[in-house]
Amino acid sequence: MEDGRGYLEQILKKIAKRIDEVNETIAAGDEDIRSMQEYYWENYTEMDEYGYENYDNQQALFTQLSANSEQLLYRQRLRRMLDSPYFGRVDFVYDGDDEPETFYIGIANFSEGAGQIPLIYDWRAPVSSLFYDYDKGEASYTAPSGEMKGEILSKRQYKISGGKLIYEFESDVKVDDEVLKRELGSNGDTKLKSIISTIQKEQNAIIRNTKDRILVIQGAAGSGKTSVGLHRIAYLLYHDRNSLKSSNILILSPNSVFSDYISHILPELGEENIREMSFDLFAYRQLNDTVYDCEDKFDQIERLISGEESGAGYKYKQSKKFAELLNGYVLMLEDELMDFKDIRFGKMYKPADEIMELFYYKFADIPLLSRMSEVMEYVVDQYETLVGRDFSEEDKALIEEKFYSMYETRDIYELYSRFLKENGYDELPDVPYEKRVLRYEDVYPMLYLKYILLKSTEHKNIRHLVIDEMQDYSYMQYLIIAKLFKCRMTILGDKDQTIDDESIDVTGFLPSILGRDLRKIVMDKGYRNTAEIAEYAAGLSGVKNVKILDRHGAPVCEEICESFEAALDKVNLDDSTSFETTAVLVMSEAEALKAYHYLKKKAMKDVASEDRVDFTDEHSNKKAGRQSEDITYIDKNSVSFNKGIIVTTFYLAKGLEFDRVYTIYDSARSERLYSHAKYICATRALHELYMLGYEK
Repeated sequence: MEDGRGYLEQILKKIAKRIDEVNETIAAGDEDIRSMQEYYWENYTEMDEYGYENYDNQQALFTQLSANSEQLLYRQRLRRMLDSPYFGRVDFVYDGDDEPETFYIGIANFSEGAGQIPLIYDWRAPVSSLFYDYDKGEASYTAPSGEMKGEILSKRQYKISGGKLIYEFESDVKVDDEVLKRELGSNGDTKLKSIISTIQKEQNAIIRNTKDRILVIQGAAGSGKTSVGLHRIAYLLYHDRNSLKSSNILILSPNSVFSDYISHILPELGEENIREMSFDLFAYRQLNDTVYDCEDKFDQIERLISGEESGAGYKYKQSKKFAELLNGYVLMLEDELMDFKDIRFGKMYKPADEIMELFYYKFADIPLLSRMSEVMEYVVDQYETLVGRDFSEEDKALIEEKFYSMYETRDIYELYSRFLKENGYDELPDVPYEKRVLRYEDVYPMLYLKYILLKSTEHKNIRHLVIDEMQDYSYMQYLIIAKLFKCRMTILGDKDQTIDDESIDVTGFLPSILGRDLRKIVMDKGYRNTAEIAEYAAGLSGVKNVKILDRHGAPVCEEICESFEAALDKVNLDDSTSFETTAVLVMSEAEALKAYHYLKKKAMKDVASEDRVDFTDEHSNKKAGRQSEDITYIDKNSVSFNKGIIVTTFYLAKGLEFDRVYTIYDSARSERLYSHAKYICATRALHELYMLGYEK
């Protein structure tokens, strides 16, 4: 068998050589770009009057810039491969052959030259599925030419970092559990880890799924569903390179910190990054012409966790029943909102009854508030054709005003307020635009009303939509998503991480909204937490039937403290070497701010006390400053987090993971929402979990 270190040295030399070649290509391209730019500025005044030469120069410049950009991305990928060129190897003998072929599996394809057999195969290549799906023995994979059968004679796994071989061994299972446990047992990071070296068979089936238009993944906490979803996107970009680009994909993510946490995955896998946005931000932008500001989901959660409201009103306003009421209201507006009048403008005349007929019959399929625009265009076009001349833009604006005056109002805010009053709710405040601030429970009903009253722009450029934390989206939100996105989707979530007083399984109603051709897959094996943490978390929320990886660690520490501050005193501020990331998770924003300031102050005092010098001493101050800088606070406006101690709320920690977690909670509260919050906190911990209750 080929020596692992010897092959690695050969590969690294070849990659380094290719990087030198790419550097030369980039340098030559830069020189060509400079020459083109110099030629243009020296000669543009003498270029032909029709601009052909100018156009040709611009096209040549664009082509070279594009080529250089591709080479820069290629160099970036090669540099990543210098750090770790491959992680697996399969020796496979095809049926009918005598000698096996060796396939090294890595982050990307690499060969010595164009058209040559790869020395390393991209983890997404068809042959790479042998590594993920089979033990030694009979195996097959699907190539473009059909199913390829044979036998795996040997499988090896490698850990390479910094161009150095850390370990290698023969693997007798699909992806050896010992490798998986070793990888999961390492410290957490401020970025989500790529899983290409540890993809499990059931995960691989999801990643390589190209058949299902809508894939709904119900995954237990720590099952790797977000990683699988992102790796699936990378696979689809590789598989459908001619028809799918990164600009065709949108991720709806919970918040900006989570977006930052996952932002490096696709670039690490050799793809460009893709757009990410919270659905609340999207809604705010869509309603910005109607209201000055909107609350977000976090405002709603704060009211729920404080007990300020029960959430019953919010849930009803997001329900199927409420959507049906809105649909019925719009049907009533067909008559109530209109006051048809004759139209006269110069010599153009259209009687009210003909306008009414056009409105209710010819353009009946157009949404109510967009319909009069279609009627106007029809009438104006008729007249312009008859007289053989067009109205000016100024005249068209005046005519449009006449047509729009037949609506009693086109203000969505006012129309929604009337709807609320008619259905027994308080009206929205009658205030000027700059004072219109919409409560969260009304954001999506109003947006839904807008989309059934006005033409909504379907986002045809988005060809794949990824929705994470699917359990946090309401029926109303999914109705809106279905109106805007007619594309393929990957939808991920965990019903047991619902921020509510009951677990919500949205897969029950999704087929009625998105179509019955969706496929639901359950990921029931947890990989993130140690067995001790996973078992404890399951007990908090009553989660059953979750398979737990046999990775053990410290027992969960439970303690009831006499006060909130006493619980915070249990947080170890001095252990900066054992773990990269520690989280202090609390239930509300007010508690998070209080905890953050308390711990910052404590860090300063502790260091000054240890040094046994005055607190104003320069040495103590610098040391205390460094230690307190390791404590950071995350709120809903944060965009990233760093190593050290993170203080935040349970709802902003969703989707993230930390080496160690301190959960601080009111021990007197036992309602279901609080249990769900504690479950979310517990499942964030990789290695150590402290559950610290406090008494009032």
